[in-house]
Amino acid sequence: MMLLTGMHMQAQDKIETDRPDQTETPVLTPVRYFQGEFGFNKENKGSDYRLPHPTALLKYGINKRFELRVEASAATDKFKNGANNLTESGLEPVEIGTKIALLEEKGLRPKTSLIAHVGLPFLGSKIYRSPHLSPSFRFTMQNTINDNFAIGYNLGAEWDGASAMPTWLYTIAPGFNLGEKWYTYVEAFGFIAKYQKPQHSVDAGIAYFVNNDLKLDVSAGLGLSSEALDNYVAVGFSFRLPLYSKR
Repeated sequence: MMLLTGMHMQAQDKIETDRPDQTETPVLTPVRYFQGEFGFNKENKGSDYRLPHPTALLKYGINKRFELRVEASAATDKFKNGANNLTESGLEPVEIGTKIALLEEKGLRPKTSLIAHVGLPFLGSKIYRSPHLSPSFRFTMQNTINDNFAIGYNLGAEWDGASAMPTWLYTIAPGFNLGEKWYTYVEAFGFIAKYQKPQHSVDAGIAYFVNNDLKLDVSAGLGLSSEALDNYVAVGFSFRLPLYSKR
């Protein structure tokens, strides 16, 4: 998955998002709130590159234990095939899923949630369509060190809809508050599949809270192994809205 997602540990009245890093937060969207998270990326591998434009994650808080999720990405791939320069554009298979709160933080025990998605190939452009459903899951965990520092980490697996072999994933991202409005992180993450060379990468980013319900972000990363992306850059924004009357 080439989406950039994030971990944050700000006060509860601030929006908590899954972008911009790969480490998704265990915090759920507030009950009866709609939340949208959008990003625009450029991902480079040699002379080839991909432009997700945009990535979109839509979330709705059902109750304190469950969140509904829909994830989609329109993309353009530019690559060489022999002497030819080719371009392909379309919608990647839409993913639907949920986030389930499992454990609250207590001592060394991290705050933990489970995210589960399934990609629906019939809800995507033909060029990106897989022959089968593409499920994924990850456990999202977070340990708060103090009011300005926390560590988030994920473990999980995903399937591409073509092979029965999973790709295992890991992430770890220390995050820091910089005053009331700014947040920054550094991160290591990777993807490991049988019979393939592992993909290990690092990235970093910064986010700015315009207000409690609107956040802007920018991030960039580098590949550490030969199979990973060479580099990428991304910008994005996230917002939330209550879907109920406050009377």
